Amino acid sequence: MTMLQRAWQRARRRSGAITLLLGLPWALAATTLALRLGGFDIACIVATATLLACTVLATVRARRLDRRWVQRRLDGSGASEDSADLLFADPAALNPLQQRQRDHVQAALERAMPELRPRWPRGALLLCWVGGIAVALLALGWPRSGPSMPGVSSSRPAAPAVVGPLQLQSTRLRIEAPAYTGQPPRNQNALDAKVAADSRLSWSLRFDRAPRSAWLQFHDGRRVPLNERDGHWQAQDVARAPVLYRVVSEPALATTRLYRLDVVADRAPTVRVLEPAASLVLGTPGQRQWALRFEASDDHGVATQARLSITLTQGSGENITFVQRSVTLTGSGEATARRFAHTLDLGALGAQPGNDVIAQLEVRDNHAPTPQTGRSSSVILRLPSSEAVLGAELEGRIKKTLPAYFRSQRQIILDAEALIRQRRSLAADDFVKRSDAIGVDQRILRLRYGQFLGEESEGAPKPPPTSDLPTSDIPTADDHDGDHDHDHDHAAQPQAGDHDAHGHDHGGNAGNADTPPVFGSATDVLTEYGHTHDHAEAATLLDPQTRATLKAALDQMWASEGELRQGRPEQALPYAYKALGFIKQVQQAERIYLARVGPELPPIDEGRRLGGDRAGLASRQLPLTARTAPDPAIVEAWQRLGDGDGTPDLDALADWQQRNATYLPDALDLAAAIEQLRIEPGCANCRQRLRAQLWRALQRPVPQATRRSTADAMGQRYLDALEAQP
Repeated sequence: MTMLQRAWQRARRRSGAITLLLGLPWALAATTLALRLGGFDIACIVATATLLACTVLATVRARRLDRRWVQRRLDGSGASEDSADLLFADPAALNPLQQRQRDHVQAALERAMPELRPRWPRGALLLCWVGGIAVALLALGWPRSGPSMPGVSSSRPAAPAVVGPLQLQSTRLRIEAPAYTGQPPRNQNALDAKVAADSRLSWSLRFDRAPRSAWLQFHDGRRVPLNERDGHWQAQDVARAPVLYRVVSEPALATTRLYRLDVVADRAPTVRVLEPAASLVLGTPGQRQWALRFEASDDHGVATQARLSITLTQGSGENITFVQRSVTLTGSGEATARRFAHTLDLGALGAQPGNDVIAQLEVRDNHAPTPQTGRSSSVILRLPSSEAVLGAELEGRIKKTLPAYFRSQRQIILDAEALIRQRRSLAADDFVKRSDAIGVDQRILRLRYGQFLGEESEGAPKPPPTSDLPTSDIPTADDHDGDHDHDHDHAAQPQAGDHDAHGHDHGGNAGNADTPPVFGSATDVLTEYGHTHDHAEAATLLDPQTRATLKAALDQMWASEGELRQGRPEQALPYAYKALGFIKQVQQAERIYLARVGPELPPIDEGRRLGGDRAGLASRQLPLTARTAPDPAIVEAWQRLGDGDGTPDLDALADWQQRNATYLPDALDLAAAIEQLRIEPGCANCRQRLRAQLWRALQRPVPQATRRSTADAMGQRYLDALEAQP
């Protein structure tokens, strides 16, 4: 059975070879015709398609020699005694007689295997190859022009045949980007391309016949000659700026078009600060480390090494000294987006309280021959000085006390609600007295809030000190639902003898020099270390929006106080709740502090006062600069393109475009419009496109003020009446 399989495979290979040999000459003929008529690129496509078709056809014809074909072939030769089907049957399914016959046929085939391979079709092969080669030779040698007129003979040399315009058969552009980009060389058939700066470009063009000369004409006037080599016209150049170009030859090409080369410049790397989030970081007392993280990105890759510049400033005023250091960092991550991290040891740097530590990262890209650099924004760590720490502690104590003011309004509401619930158990006079006492608390709270708005307290009798109030009138923690700061509110109230009606004794506690200040009291701290009634300075504690909200709270407190002093706590509660709502808004607002800096005016020269000396005095009005008028030639060209009155001077337009390329919105589009009109002078769409590009290049006229319309009859009578008045 193995010998039969080998013969079967040889038959299949012979069938495939016959099919290929019959098809190859016609594939050669088709490729030659395509090369002559369509050019090299078309010929490559035709050759590939015909060879693929021959291969597929050979495979299909070889697979037709299946098992049934083998059976018919064996039975036809007589070697199998018409029992070839038994050779491919399952031995277990055969009866003894069939098995004996199968063994007999197999032994006969092993002694003499008939030839299964098809014969070579010599006649068909010879005809196909002769015909294919003849067609190929005719395609290559057939003249392009018609034969000379019959019956005309001359002893003079024959004049060259008249031919038509040149045809560009194939084009190829090879782009070799600089090594630092990491881009592999690439080939393309299109002559339009977008390449990296400093890429090396190689053109390879093929014409239908050899021109006398050919070159690449760029829109800026440059010419790059095309040199012939083995039928291909080649040129090389380096892309440094975006350009337009066209292929020019002698004789001229049948069709000419513009090609565009866009050059992408290598961008400098950019560095982004990831940590810290702010450019200015206020250090904490005792801070010894500072973590820094940066991310550098570039279009073609960032160098692995980067330099971290560290500047340490010491001293203050005019005695500031600078100590600069640098640290080399190694980045991680992809080449186009590397991350750099470093933790500064402030102790090793010698940073002390009151110093500033400034850090900036500088990276480089892979640009050759000179790398481009990129720097991050500077980040500053400001270590607080001992004075600043003490000031922060003092301010923190004040801030811890002030919220007690902003929470005592709730206690007034709780006291008023408790008084309403006790109304039936109290006498009328006691009820009014209790309501009046709550109103006094409301008044004291209103005056305290007024101090933050720069208001003076009223010159009314002072409320009694909290130590003189009855114990039952002082709410406990249970009375105000966890508001444990009400006792702080009473402790912070000014005593009856502490101040007169704002007599402003700033040497200590007014009126009672023997009373020691209460530690932690905001009023005593402000009285001891500052002016507690400086209206302008107190007003700067809050921003304008917060001051407006606090003013609304004071208005509601005033209404609540009036109702409470008259013994009507029920009517006072709505105003008290509104005041509490405004106070909550103030509590959530941020306080701001504005430095009070006086004007720094130059000293007055007393000798020149009232002296009548006007030397050095002149008008301070800025001179008006005349607006640059647009080039009249460009305006004329724009008008001629619109009127259809001839074609403007395209050379002058091209020169103007090159001189003003920096200021034009898209200089390359304007150059393309100029060159396209140069190629097709009669193209109406090209004229409109150039006109649109010139309109974009022209300066826009300055908007003029519209004149007032003439007055009507009634308006004129009014104007006349105004003029008639003495």
